[in-house]
Order: sequence, then C-alpha cells, then structure tokens
Amino acid sequence: MPDAPRFLIIDGYPKESRDKFNEVGMGLAWELYRDMLVAYLPEAEYDVWLSSDEGTKPPTDAELNGYAGILWPGCNLTVYHFDDPRVTAHLELVGRAFEAGVPSFGTCWGIQLAVVVAGGEVGPHPLGREMGIGRKIHLTDAGRTHVMFEGKAPVFSAFVSHDDEVTKLPSCATLLAGNDYSDVQAVSVSYKKGTFWGLQYHPEYDIHEMARLICAREEKLTKLGFFKGHDDMMAYVDKLEALAQNPEDKPLRWQTGIDDDVLSAPVRQREFINWIDKLVLPHAGRPPRTP
Repeated sequence: MPDAPRFLIIDGYPKESRDKFNEVGMGLAWELYRDMLVAYLPEAEYDVWLSSDEGTKPPTDAELNGYAGILWPGCNLTVYHFDDPRVTAHLELVGRAFEAGVPSFGTCWGIQLAVVVAGGEVGPHPLGREMGIGRKIHLTDAGRTHVMFEGKAPVFSAFVSHDDEVTKLPSCATLLAGNDYSDVQAVSVSYKKGTFWGLQYHPEYDIHEMARLICAREEKLTKLGFFKGHDDMMAYVDKLEALAQNPEDKPLRWQTGIDDDVLSAPVRQREFINWIDKLVLPHAGRPPRTP
C-alpha cells in the first residue's frame, strides 16, 4: 500500500482576520478544510501554509511534487490586487501546482486564483456581495455530465460569501455551474499538467460556521443593508444556530428556506468527495475508497 496521501492546505487569511474568527467562535479556513478532508479520507496527512504571515515561505518544487492534492480555502485578499505581494505569492504557487500536475480544489478565492493564473479575469461584482445561502445554483450541460457533480442534484443551494466574481473564463476552463447572481459558480480548469476544480461557493462551511461568519462580518453586512442592526442580525443568527443544533426542525427549515442541500454534509460536499475519488486517489496511485 502506498504511503498515506499528504495534502497541502493553504490558508491565506492574514493573522488579524484569523484572530477575528477565533473571537466569534468560527473555525479557521484551514481547519474547515482539514475537517472536510479527514471526514472522507481519515488516513490523510496534511501540512498547513499560513501564506499571508510575515516571513512565511511557500513549499519548494520538490515538496510540491510530494503532495497528493492541494486545497485552497477562501480568503479575504483580492486576487486582482497584483501589487500585493501576498496575492502574487498565491498566484505563483497556483502556477507551479499546474506545472507539477498536482490536483487542486478551491473555493471562492480559490476558483478566482485558478482562473486568473490560466488566463481568465476576475473583478468586483456589480451587484455587490452574495452572502449566506446562494440560491438556485444550476448545472450547465457540461456540469450535468462532469464527474465533479456525479450524484449532485441539477439545481441546489450552497453557502456563499464573496464580493468578487469570475468575469472571463480562460479557454482551458469548463463552466459547470452558475446562478442568477454569478454566472460562474463552478469550473474545472485544465492547464499545463494540472487540473483545478473550483467553486465560488463554500461546501466546507456548515450552518454553525456560516452563523459565526455573519457575526464576524456584522459591521460590513449591516452597512451593506443585510441587517437593520445588531438585534436584527442576532435574530437571524440565533435561527441558524438553532437549526444547526436540530437540523430536522421543520418550522426552522421552512422559515429559513434551508434544507439538505446545505444541512447534509454528504450532499453539500459531493464535489469535494468526487475530487478525492476521481482525481486525488488515481493521481496518488491509491485504490478507490470503500463506501
């Protein structure tokens, strides 16, 4: 049996942002990805690169080639701020990952990095922020037959939190899903030797983590008009937390319009599960998982 597959998890949030997540009781981006990883591949090993911290160094090419897969959580940096060395460091690493042929999976900031490196474009969303539950995400014709979405419903909801969107796809990208808010909600980018499966939405979140994220973003969301004030926000957060404690609460499911699309981890994370089964394990020379 080959050695246990090893993954690189890249958390680009600056320390002050990670501290804010800790303050409101939210898991850090790398922790949410770790939990998602070990839930489906318990033997997996992983390294974490806190990539925006001062003095941190990216993996070497030799280290990069030793990974079975690379995981790109969301981040509050802006991918088209090319004068920010933290951004350029991420873009450079995505490029090296494509060169190395290591499978990558990323959400939000991750999809944007992959698209830009491969020749596409990202810009601020003209409608502003998409936040909370992204509704009516639908598969394209290509998405309906793509292995990323094997076992996924053709229309679904998902956790979202983003200000920017993909505005132009590179020729090597296949559009797999979108909704009325963002035309690009999922893509597969096959560039040089590598493949990057990217989602604009967040399967790594659960409803508790979304509630905590809303608390972390209270000031911003209130200014944007999502809430009238603190009490209004907390009333919504309390409903989310109650539903997290009791996912079968029928009144709460009805009042919030939230169902198994986001409450059930195997449904919400189907794209990630397929990434492990269809890309990572074959790349690592390992047999399929036993259900």
